[in-house]
Amino acid sequence: VDLDAVNQALEAADSLELVERDDYPTPVGDAVGQDVVYVGRVRHGVDEDQQLNLWLTTDNVRKGAALNAVQVAQLLIKHMP
Repeated sequence: VDLDAVNQALEAADSLELVERDDYPTPVGDAVGQDVVYVGRVRHGVDEDQQLNLWLTTDNVRKGAALNAVQVAQLLIKHMP
């Protein structure tokens, strides 16, 4: 896994916020009141370089099933022929 490519893809993604390389986001410190998903500690797996480990957090009250469903629907509409 090319970590630089993964980090670039995460930085370019909508509704994701990549935190500093060795830092990790917390639900209370970062995600409360936010709609984005925070990603941190992106690194290779412990046993395999082909594995990818990352830390994710979000405000589950805001970024629940309803908002997720709306965002998926928006993506489907955007990419429909």
